[in-house]
Amino acid sequence: MNKKKTLVLGASDNPFRYSYLAIQRLRQHGHPVVAIGRKHAQVADVPVEKEKKLFEDIDTITFYLNPTHQKEYYDYILSLRPKRLIFNPGAENDELIALAKKNNIQTLEACTLVLLSTGQY
Repeated sequence: MNKKKTLVLGASDNPFRYSYLAIQRLRQHGHPVVAIGRKHAQVADVPVEKEKKLFEDIDTITFYLNPTHQKEYYDYILSLRPKRLIFNPGAENDELIALAKKNNIQTLEACTLVLLSTGQY
């Protein structure tokens, strides 16, 4: 299976949040995961960072932030040069999708958890 290093943007250590479940499931499927959230935390073996770290070799960024909170990350996202962006329900952002397409980044409006459970990730 092709392992895709994934950045979870909008990560939370609250077990009732979808970002928390996404980190857990990505790890269960063997994908390397890095995470950025509002506070330093830990989810399974993944530290949640507050800072915009320059992670290497990011394949996918999956969003758990509403579009208003995504704006401050635009330059950062482009600097990571990901292959694709996944906009989970509630995170859809036409402005960022257009920006991604201009930079040859694939976009997907989908649920990371569903993609994982159906083998489409």
